[in-house]
Amino acid sequence: MTDPELTAERGQGTDVWPLIRTERAALAADLAELTGEQWATPSLCAGLTVREVLAHLTAGASLNTVRWFAGVIRCRFDFDKQVAVRLAEQLGADPAETLARFRRVVPSTTKPPLPAIAMLGETLVHGEDIRRPLGIRHDYPVDVVTRVAEYYRGSDLVVVAKKRIEGLRLAADDGPFTTGSGPVVSGPTMALVMAMTGRETYCDDLEGDGVELLRDRCRTA
Repeated sequence: MTDPELTAERGQGTDVWPLIRTERAALAADLAELTGEQWATPSLCAGLTVREVLAHLTAGASLNTVRWFAGVIRCRFDFDKQVAVRLAEQLGADPAETLARFRRVVPSTTKPPLPAIAMLGETLVHGEDIRRPLGIRHDYPVDVVTRVAEYYRGSDLVVVAKKRIEGLRLAADDGPFTTGSGPVVSGPTMALVMAMTGRETYCDDLEGDGVELLRDRCRTA
């Protein structure tokens, strides 16, 4: 963990968890009436269905530092394999069990060796990975999304974001978030967060001279 990330953990840890719980609960409610076909819908995470992404979120909320390191060692430092193994552990026998397992971790403060703000980012981003393909709209509080955007602009810890937006100026049109210098990319804060974390489809919600460069980086990074 870099020094800025340690600072974020110390300064934002305790007050971030209620936000995480709120967003987890909202996601569980949005998915309560899905059909089997909808559960099998491809998410915005390459190769994963919406059901598998939800299981991934459950895994993240069930994995403390000790278990995370043990899994990494067992998977011989293959981090992608570790993610796949933990996802499979939480998938359950059917979508109803997948959702039930996620509901059980809504209040969890268990986490891998990541700052709490990163867990909030995972909850928001993977929530959109699920919702967007299903056509589900969710109104995120701008101040909450702004905190996540502020985190991602300075971090490549969980996902490449800082490097992806290098040389660009991002400016939200629905809140105070701005960062960087260069060709402008503007639009809703949530769309900026999703594009920062590599979701190309959200570039359709953005405008400015830097959009196509950001789109190319989403495709290749």
